[in-house]
Amino acid sequence: MTPPTLSPIQDDPQESSQPACVLVFNANDPSGAGGLSSDVMAIGSVGAHALPVVTGAYARDTAEITDHFAMDDDAVAEQAKMILEDVPVQVFKVGFVGSPENLSTIAEIASDYADTPLIAYMPDLSWWDEVQIDLYLDAFKELLLPQATVLVGNHSTLWRWLLPDWGSERPPSPRDIAKAAGEFGVPYTLVTGVPRPDQFIDNVLSSPQTTLRNESFERFEAVFTGAGDTLSAALAALLASGTSLEEAFTEAMSYLDRCLDGGFRPGMGHVLPDRLFWAQPDDDADGAADVTPTQLDPRTTPHDTQH
Repeated sequence: MTPPTLSPIQDDPQESSQPACVLVFNANDPSGAGGLSSDVMAIGSVGAHALPVVTGAYARDTAEITDHFAMDDDAVAEQAKMILEDVPVQVFKVGFVGSPENLSTIAEIASDYADTPLIAYMPDLSWWDEVQIDLYLDAFKELLLPQATVLVGNHSTLWRWLLPDWGSERPPSPRDIAKAAGEFGVPYTLVTGVPRPDQFIDNVLSSPQTTLRNESFERFEAVFTGAGDTLSAALAALLASGTSLEEAFTEAMSYLDRCLDGGFRPGMGHVLPDRLFWAQPDDDADGAADVTPTQLDPRTTPHDTQH
């Protein structure tokens, strides 16, 4: 059986001068590492328009998450329904929404727009209470995965979640994870951070039937926060703009690599992706050569991370 294809984007934004619109469900992150602020910047950077629905808020800094406060599901529903009645949406993107009740609300909304692709991102939840994690993951499987077009997540996160009883000595491949996700109705899975020899990692787009495309990158020495939200948001925006899934994967991975290459450390914790690396000014005054964002004078940018 061949993998399903993405439905054509309705109201193709390429036919007009307006950017495509992505409805984003995510929590506010005061550090700017991930969450809604990450989504808005990444989606805008690749040429689409974000419609952000606040599902809650993290209590965190750039080093760690200490708590999360979920918004009432009625408030989440009202935000989404108001904007959906006003603006045509090309793609949904779902990040961390904080509660099974919010997952149920979002799944119900998505079911009313079954032809609209949904990109679901599963972050690392190890900072959270174990009981809450189990309830959230069970609800995600039952309610949201059947609605998802692409599931995005780190290899170890998806392995622990979807294949908890994996018994082989070898780790599961991205296709093994895609098969597990496919049992819940997910046609495509994007697995990031697959370990490879010589300090490389693989990022693989798979269906349950086959591996569609992969990109290998050299491992960065720094510890990053926010890469997954950045990648999934960029993928959603590119799909919304009419890009095919495989091309959107390649372009989103390239965008993420540039964001990480220009990463900066605004506080005392982890390094954050620079989602606006392209907006850094070129120092070409007095005949100086153009430079990349990671080569800018440190007095004008906080970038301190290289490969």
